[in-house]
Amino acid sequence: MKKLLPLLLLTLLAACGEGDKKPSAPGAAPGAGMPPTEVDVVTVTAGSATITQDLPGRLQAVRSAQVRARVEGVVEKRLFVEGTDVAAGTPLFRIDARTFQTQTAAAEADLAAAKAVLARYTPLVAIKAVSQQEFDAAEARVKQTEATVAKAHLDLENAVPAAPIAGRVGRALVTEGALVGKGEATHLVTIEQLDPIRVEFSQSYSDMLRLQQAVKAGKQKRADSAKVELLLEDGTLYAEKGRLDFADLAVDPASGAVVLRAEFPNPRRELLPGTFVRIRFPQAQLDNAIRVPQRAVQASPQGQSVLMVDAEGKVVPRPITTGAMAGTDFIVTDGLKGGEQVIVNGLQKVRPGAVVKPVPLGTVPTVTPTQASVPEKK
Repeated sequence: MKKLLPLLLLTLLAACGEGDKKPSAPGAAPGAGMPPTEVDVVTVTAGSATITQDLPGRLQAVRSAQVRARVEGVVEKRLFVEGTDVAAGTPLFRIDARTFQTQTAAAEADLAAAKAVLARYTPLVAIKAVSQQEFDAAEARVKQTEATVAKAHLDLENAVPAAPIAGRVGRALVTEGALVGKGEATHLVTIEQLDPIRVEFSQSYSDMLRLQQAVKAGKQKRADSAKVELLLEDGTLYAEKGRLDFADLAVDPASGAVVLRAEFPNPRRELLPGTFVRIRFPQAQLDNAIRVPQRAVQASPQGQSVLMVDAEGKVVPRPITTGAMAGTDFIVTDGLKGGEQVIVNGLQKVRPGAVVKPVPLGTVPTVTPTQASVPEKK
């Protein structure tokens, strides 16, 4: 028993020493540390860039028509489905037309009688059986009744208001049984043409002058401003490009801006009138411009800066100066010369001096063994 006691003590001490050791991560090699953080980077290069400006605007229908009642009567039926597309000439409402039918029949009867009198007077005037005055009065009566018949037919036609243009018809502003056209042309419904659709926006006249001066000085080249892009309310870019089709010749004295207008294809009716949007308007073309994504630029009271990855894989801050925008990118006027690896994604995970693994933006990230999922046991 005395011989076994020292052996038991040695076993307990060995067990305590093993307990002090921390278990290594599954799959990690003995003595291996955490892998460097992966960050998305872009390699800055000089190239041509188009200076753009995002200008606020509002969508408008290219053509809009208010359908109004031209005759007085009670609406009998609505003939269209609200919110659908209609062709020009499509009947929209039916107004009680019995009064107009009676007036048309009476006018046509008067016209037939007047023509009969004129036909009887025509041979008689040649032989002086009727006076020229009587003949002229009969002829005038025919013309007068013809006008009355035309007016009666027009009223009968207007008892079924039709679409003056092709487009999308809105909600009906009157219901069956409503009296319309009494004393005024009652607004029945509005039709708007949505494809293409129009955007009206404005640009500061001072910005236009600065652009003209820069082009004259040879610092910039005039861009093709005929093609413009549209940003929706949520910031996404509309798939279809538009074209500039109007620029006002006068400056608004209240805002100091010039009104512009562009049209965009809208085949799927995604764009609706009244929506606020932003127009990405090309202004000038630059050669040998250095640009970085907007989200890569950090702003502080000391100015703007970016985080770069140096040759040793360490994060290095670099102060920069930016100018105009080129789409979603900043044009860098000072601080970068080209060839630098600028961090775009992962800025919150790193700090200056940290060692990172740069991954070109858009590359599928690698999965380390510690990040791989373990298959579920069945």
